[in-house]
Amino acid sequence: MAIKLTELLNIKYPVIQAPMFLVSNVAMVKEAMKGGIAGCIPALNYRTLEELRAAIKELKANSVEGGSFGFNLIVNKSNVKYKGQLEVLCEMGCDFIITSLGSPEETINRAHKVGIKVFCDVVDLKFAKKVEQLGADAIIAVNNQAGGHRGGESPEDLIKELSSNCNIPIISAGGVGIKADIDKMLSYGAAGVSVGSPFIASVEANVTDEYKQACVTYGADDIVMTERISGTPCTVINTPYVQKIGTKQTWLESVLNKNKKLKKWVKMIRFSIGMNATKNAATKATYKTVWVAGPSIEHTKAILPTKEIINRLVN
Repeated sequence: MAIKLTELLNIKYPVIQAPMFLVSNVAMVKEAMKGGIAGCIPALNYRTLEELRAAIKELKANSVEGGSFGFNLIVNKSNVKYKGQLEVLCEMGCDFIITSLGSPEETINRAHKVGIKVFCDVVDLKFAKKVEQLGADAIIAVNNQAGGHRGGESPEDLIKELSSNCNIPIISAGGVGIKADIDKMLSYGAAGVSVGSPFIASVEANVTDEYKQACVTYGADDIVMTERISGTPCTVINTPYVQKIGTKQTWLESVLNKNKKLKKWVKMIRFSIGMNATKNAATKATYKTVWVAGPSIEHTKAILPTKEIINRLVN
């Protein structure tokens, strides 16, 4: 029998509250643990290592039976804070780490020494096999229904392909808004699910009421792909501002991206500009509304406490 997410993290329900840039916070994760699921926060949500330490300390003080907490690490060279963040996580301790956008080898090796499990974001079988060989404890299978930087395969195709070819648990990310969606992912062979977008419209989320309300007002048909945030296709709500600026990279970026020497720098600049725009839209009133979300906001009908969103997912 394949190991289930509930066994892997000692939680009541096979659900991870996905790490979301600017959205996830300690208050949400505390409610996640109380609700019998796992909660995860991007380490980049904290400006300093001391803030990260304080968050871990608070979560450890509020840990409960049947819940768990972890952090997401961007493990490529663009994250200059990575080394320090990994050091703090291994020193302070947490239940798991989710790695994104780079090789997880160092994270896996160091985390395992202190008993922290490591799950790795992947979008295809090639990278799934790589992280399995490196010793990952589970795979986060990011499908084409995920919010933000999504994969290219449907949930069914990706889960079945990975579960048939890998020997570690597959956690499906994307396309879950209600319990029926979880049941469907589990029927495909997933050990559990990672759920993000439904929690944007939570009372505890650290974003504006306008962003939360947008997740209520808009639905699955209002989600579009844009290259204007990070240079890599990303799903956002199709607001009037997004329609105005378009979803394709500029002609200059297109030309420069074809130059091998300049491509890296163009992506870094676009990422910086895009992340700043996303931060402004999420944290203060602005007409430049670039709100990241996935099609699972279709099931978001009101701004609710995290515990009620969890109840919708597991009952």
